[in-house]
Amino acid sequence: MRKPTRYLLLTVFVSGMTTLGAELSASRLLEPSFGNSQIVWAAIIGLILLYLAVGYELGGRWADRDPRFSTLFQITAWGALLIGIIPFAAAPVLDWAAEGMVRLNAGILVGALVAVLVLFSLPVTLLGTVSPFAIRLALTDIQRGGHTAGSVYALSTLGSLVGTFLPVLVLIPTIGTRLTFVTLALLLLVVSLGGLFLTTPKRGLLYLLMPLVLVGLTIWQANRPIKPTPGQVYETESSYNYIQVVEVPDPEYGTWRLLLLNEGEGIHSAYNPSLPDFPLVDGVWDYFLVAPYFNNPPFTPQDVNSLLVIGSAAGTITKAYSHIYGPIRMDGVEIDPKIVEVGRQWFDMNDPGLTVHVQDGRYFLRQTDARYDVIAVDAYRPPYIPFHLTTREFFQEVADHLTPNGVVAINAGRTATDYSLVNALAATMKTVFPSVYIYDTPDYGSSLGNSLVIATRQPTRMSNFTQNTFGLTEPHLRLVVQRQLSAARYWEYKPAPDDIVFTDDKAPVEQVIHSLIIRYLMGS
Repeated sequence: MRKPTRYLLLTVFVSGMTTLGAELSASRLLEPSFGNSQIVWAAIIGLILLYLAVGYELGGRWADRDPRFSTLFQITAWGALLIGIIPFAAAPVLDWAAEGMVRLNAGILVGALVAVLVLFSLPVTLLGTVSPFAIRLALTDIQRGGHTAGSVYALSTLGSLVGTFLPVLVLIPTIGTRLTFVTLALLLLVVSLGGLFLTTPKRGLLYLLMPLVLVGLTIWQANRPIKPTPGQVYETESSYNYIQVVEVPDPEYGTWRLLLLNEGEGIHSAYNPSLPDFPLVDGVWDYFLVAPYFNNPPFTPQDVNSLLVIGSAAGTITKAYSHIYGPIRMDGVEIDPKIVEVGRQWFDMNDPGLTVHVQDGRYFLRQTDARYDVIAVDAYRPPYIPFHLTTREFFQEVADHLTPNGVVAINAGRTATDYSLVNALAATMKTVFPSVYIYDTPDYGSSLGNSLVIATRQPTRMSNFTQNTFGLTEPHLRLVVQRQLSAARYWEYKPAPDDIVFTDDKAPVEQVIHSLIIRYLMGS
């Protein structure tokens, strides 16, 4: 039998591609239940590296004991099959994790995360054996051992490079996470079967059952939603998010349409198609409407002529501003083009004066010379905020894009007693702006809530808010103020010695949020 050395190198390339593709897809598999945080990424990367390390050691020993091409092709076939099975085997565990998220049960969440990551142990360990096994098979001259090993690892790394970009840029946005796993698995299975037919055709016939198993599972689960959610009317995946549109019936006001992302614990936009002339949604977005009234009096609605929303999602804030302040100039910045499509299709995000820019918020600021009366920052993935939108340098860029009487407001999560994230943002903004205020939005008795941290370009006083809002005649603005006075509070931020200031160099946003979550779950 002639040694299929060139085919061996193709196997190494596709195996490397499948391994990294599965790792990148793992984050999207977990994101609807666990969100996208450094902890989740660290768990994925750390355990994948552990499995690969075990595979490298095992592969070297295995190759010395059984140095046959057919053995390697059987290993890659089993690794491919197990990769393809992962999203189907993980489904009940992820449903269990969703229950834990709803109940805020840390034990369920940790257990489910570990269970899902363990699913990757066997296939990734098997694929980790490929490179050392291939080196053993390809090595015919000890004098060229270094060249042989270098070539194998170079091809494996090039495959990994393709596997890094292919799922994120092509497969997941086009066919979804589940089919991405299946596609990667089938590619490696085809290569493995080809190798088996070159070396042991009879065994190759037996392994033809493997792709049939994957195709059967795919057909069986074809109509299963990615994440079953009551009231769901639409779901999709993008390069950035798992996206859901959910409708919630309201016996008094018809049906509310909500935008959920990833683990679904935060509502990112709300819209009621039954109330086209009522722009308020009784959520945190309403309170961005009154942020400008911390300016020095007299300040009236006619003084609001421009708005920038960083993290515009499906347009709840811009819709309210357009309805109340008229067709003012509005720029919405949203990094995810799929969310923009969903906003236009499901949330009537077609307001006059609104221009949506599909890019990162900070990048947008660096590319525009425009100035705004109000800048709203709501780039929020509960409970996280992208760190580069929380730093002193970012808020300096914001200040440079405000009009002389401009204000900035950023949405931040908190518990009823823990304002650690809110205070850190306020402390950071205070290094740039002369006056900073914290404005609690009504939580209606919940132990979790939101606050707006508001800063003014000019030195201002807290009493300005009362003076400016006392004479408002616009009924929706008056209703927001009334809700605030009856169910919320606001105060001027005063720096404290232990408050954290975020910078581009050091912004422990996730550390602050994780500590907040732990204290909340521990009941302190």
